[in-house]
Amino acid sequence: MDTKQKGDITEQATILQGLRRGWGVLRPIGDRLRYDLVFDISGVLVKIQTKAAWFDQPNQCYLVDNRMTKTNRRRMLRETYTLTDFDFAVVYLDDVDVFYVFPVSVFISYAGQVSIVESVKRQRKPRSAIFREAWDLISHWAASRETLMRIPAKFGEASRSGNPEPSPDDLIREGVET
Repeated sequence: MDTKQKGDITEQATILQGLRRGWGVLRPIGDRLRYDLVFDISGVLVKIQTKAAWFDQPNQCYLVDNRMTKTNRRRMLRETYTLTDFDFAVVYLDDVDVFYVFPVSVFISYAGQVSIVESVKRQRKPRSAIFREAWDLISHWAASRETLMRIPAKFGEASRSGNPEPSPDDLIREGVET
């Protein structure tokens, strides 16, 4: 299976997870953007970068490249992601059907590759373990954004006098007859 097929499977598996959670799923046209999907969670749009992990037999761990790969006919170019490129990276381990959900700040902090250990024999859990099936990170992030977007203005804040509906007493004092 080539890398494009693995990417397609990863993207479709991620879409299915979003739909099972009741989230809307948007797909950009083409592959020029730095994210693959957008989840719509209660009106909050969350940019998702999907990545397929591969098993590294000598090291007995899964690896995923945390850089963007651009290819043309002559060469392959790699660029690092930035904090504004997407909100979450979703890494899929196809052969064990497991997802890792990384906030962008964590994902780009790794140096080139993210190592994911699925073995239960380890004495110490790897740094990536807390992101295993951590879909609630996306939900909580979206909920915090929704709250920020919907904070109501204080009563009277929009009018210049501080009182959007003056009482009759205020109108009389201002010399307006009622």
